[in-house]
Amino acid sequence: MSGWRLSGFGDEIDPEPCVQLAVLAAVGARLIDVRSAWDVNIVELDADRLAELAGLVRDAGMAVSAVSSPVGKVDIDTPVEDEVERLERAVAAAHALGAPFVRVFSFQYGHRDPESVRDEVLRRLAALVEVARRGDVVLLLENESGLYGDQPERVLDVVESVGSERLRVAWDGGNFVRVGRRPFDEAFPLLVAHIAYLHVKDALADGASVPAGAGDAQLPETIAALTTSGFDGVAALEPHLAVAGRLGGFTGPAGFGVAARAFTALIDRVEGHLA
Repeated sequence: MSGWRLSGFGDEIDPEPCVQLAVLAAVGARLIDVRSAWDVNIVELDADRLAELAGLVRDAGMAVSAVSSPVGKVDIDTPVEDEVERLERAVAAAHALGAPFVRVFSFQYGHRDPESVRDEVLRRLAALVEVARRGDVVLLLENESGLYGDQPERVLDVVESVGSERLRVAWDGGNFVRVGRRPFDEAFPLLVAHIAYLHVKDALADGASVPAGAGDAQLPETIAALTTSGFDGVAALEPHLAVAGRLGGFTGPAGFGVAARAFTALIDRVEGHLA
């Protein structure tokens, strides 16, 4: 794992942060990506719970790589003020936990033509970027099906049109597979300059989640290209091996070990070929 900073979505393991941290440590991670704790979403945790979580992370000798908020995973007609307020809570959580990144999404467009909502998506993302600027964090835009940024061309459009160093890309090859795209061949060349964070998720064309390297997300090619380019970001395990839902996924402790070993083996294999 030379040069790679390994993290993982803690709530993919267990609702309890102590279990999350113990499993992550056991698989060699020293970072945690926080989406929820104690079955409470990160934007709903109060100050006392955030302080408790920060203490648990610190006592485990670990750090928080990102706060994975649900901001932007709502219909485009949702009042933008609601998402601004949720992002402000996510930024406050990032400050409490010492996280540099906050994950966001690009809004659901339903049965409408995605181009018909483009200007509104850009307006909303610009408002979220202003919150990030004030809060001194960087937003990570995740690609996902059913959102404006589900196709690589639209992810690129959002990032370049908003035009801020406060908005970068969280690469999710598994999600590109689920919208019928070949991630490395079709998306990576467009987005590589904007990638700041890697979600380690693999999937088959039928949508089934599989360990890293066993699916169609072209992870070996992606890892090789990022390694060659000197990528120094975080690789966060988000395997979804047991449940893959609209609001998140679950893998469990044993499955998370399978996912971590698969990714470590993939890194070793790719780096061996590059040596």
